[in-house]
Amino acid sequence: MATVKPFRGLRPPRDLVERVESRPYDVLSSEEARAEAGDNEMSLYHIIKPEIDFAPGTSEYDPRVYAKAAENFEKFQRNGWLVEDDRELYYIYAQTMNGKTQYGLVVAAFVDDYLNGVIKKHELTRRDKEEDRMKHVRATNANMEPVFFAYPDNATLDGLVQRYAATTPEYDFIAPVDGFRHQFWVVSDSRDISAITAEFAKMPSLYIADGHHRSAAAALVGAEKARQDAGHKGDEEYNYFMAVCFPASQLTILDYNRVVRSLNGLSSGQFLEALAQNFEVEPKGEAAYRPQRLHEFSLYLDGQWYSLVAKPGTYDDNDPIGVLDVDISSRLILSEILGINDLRSDDRIDFVGGLRGLDELKRRVDSGEMRAALALYPVSMKQIMDIADSGKIMPPKATWFEPKLRSGLVVHKLS
Repeated sequence: MATVKPFRGLRPPRDLVERVESRPYDVLSSEEARAEAGDNEMSLYHIIKPEIDFAPGTSEYDPRVYAKAAENFEKFQRNGWLVEDDRELYYIYAQTMNGKTQYGLVVAAFVDDYLNGVIKKHELTRRDKEEDRMKHVRATNANMEPVFFAYPDNATLDGLVQRYAATTPEYDFIAPVDGFRHQFWVVSDSRDISAITAEFAKMPSLYIADGHHRSAAAALVGAEKARQDAGHKGDEEYNYFMAVCFPASQLTILDYNRVVRSLNGLSSGQFLEALAQNFEVEPKGEAAYRPQRLHEFSLYLDGQWYSLVAKPGTYDDNDPIGVLDVDISSRLILSEILGINDLRSDDRIDFVGGLRGLDELKRRVDSGEMRAALALYPVSMKQIMDIADSGKIMPPKATWFEPKLRSGLVVHKLS
């Protein structure tokens, strides 16, 4: 069963939150962070992307950068840009995109739950990316940014959250860049705090939706601190890491599409002929065409859109991986026809996710940069949970969650 607890968050004063908050560290480049921060010394980018405080071109992995993160974190606390709450609390974080709102509970999740598989993952992590985040957590002694969890729908928690949502939020702003609304409430009532802890304790699993590398890094540093602490008892703050947990049914997963640089020596006609072996291929004309259902794909090639419907027998409905459209397209199109077998390293393929949509696919092909584009039907949260429950791992670049969590609304110190 899942163990969570409240924590003493460090938060910006209400009148400073829009100066402090930022996008997550891993959705933008150093140059973009430098531009977004501009002359705003309160921007969290100075902690989560501290290479912006050095000359352009400085590596984000330079040892000086991690030291700068710690230095800037101390500065934010000293200057009152991040202020610690006086007792352990839970928080509610709501995001509104295109008229739809999702409500997350900000909790301290248990390191052992990650290590023992109560917190379930569906993606592989890369050790170099884990180590980068581990260095950052070690340097700051804090979880500067939350990870993104899903939990099975829970009526008691829904009712509690909606009661707070009917009150005036602590923070309420429209974020730049994405234009989405972000709201934040503090859960201070002791009965509500106890209720949240108790409801999570009934859940057999939590699911990482986004932030696999941050989750791994936070848990590994927590375990590392436990080994190094001669007086370790198990209730220290380093045994927990910060997560925002959303009901699974509220989450929005967008399509995560593919663009390829070449057709592996095939002409367009030969490529379409090869596709017809495993797909029903139907021309759709010049207007952008989006897949309408599971096992249907959209192909953009030579200024035309096509519908590709996987033929029966090309997938196994009883296999949680084999039934996925990302697996079908990887096996039958990218690997079998185009010879692209490693989605993580092959430079013949790139990925277009989130809000950029079909227009971005068309643009990249029409520009000549790419030869063809493939649009996929989005993965469902149920599919993700089924795979995590089975202990299997999804193919790379399978999920794109939107909206992304904003960073800087609350920070979790490890001591």
